Amino acid sequence: MNNNPFAKLPEVEAFRLTSNDIAEGLPLPPQQYASGVEGGKDLSPHLKWSGAPEGTKSYAVTAYDPDAPTGSGFWHWAVINIPANVTELPTGAGDEHGSGLPQGALQLPNDARLERFIGAAPPAGHGPHRYYFVVHALDVEDIGVDRSATPAVLGFTMLGHTLGRAVLVATGENK
Repeated sequence: MNNNPFAKLPEVEAFRLTSNDIAEGLPLPPQQYASGVEGGKDLSPHLKWSGAPEGTKSYAVTAYDPDAPTGSGFWHWAVINIPANVTELPTGAGDEHGSGLPQGALQLPNDARLERFIGAAPPAGHGPHRYYFVVHALDVEDIGVDRSATPAVLGFTMLGHTLGRAVLVATGENK
C-alpha cells in the first residue's frame, strides 16, 4: 500500500500530532469505527498538536481512508477554520453538533454527506485500511470554502495555504 495521499503535493513543514485514543500504525479502537460495525460509536478521536510553523493563522483537520474501494478513497471528517490558538480537540468533538469544536470552526460534509465524523467501516475481507488523521496549518484565518464543499474541494483550496502538516496514521480492518 504505497498510495500516500500527500506524495504529489508540495512538501511542507511537519509538526507533531498525538492522541489519547489512537496511535501511529496501530489499529483503531472500536469507538472510532462506524456505528454499524460491532462496538463502533462514530467517535472522533482526541487530537493534540504542537510545533506548528510560524505564521499559522488557522488549522483544518481531516480524516481520510485512501484504501477504500472507491477509486478516490473515503473522507471521514473535515473541520475548517480552527483558530490558531487551539491545539487540541477532545474525543467526540466531531459529533453531529460539533459540540467539542472551538467557536468559528465548521465541519464540512464527509463522503457520506454528513457534517460530522463517521467512523471506520472497511468492507469485510477487504484487508487493512489506513486512516490518515491530519492537522493542516494554514496561512489564513478562514480557508474560504463554502460549508457545503466536499473535503476534496477543501484539499484543493488548501494547496496554496498549507504551511505545515501533522499526520497520524492508524489502521482498521473488518475480517
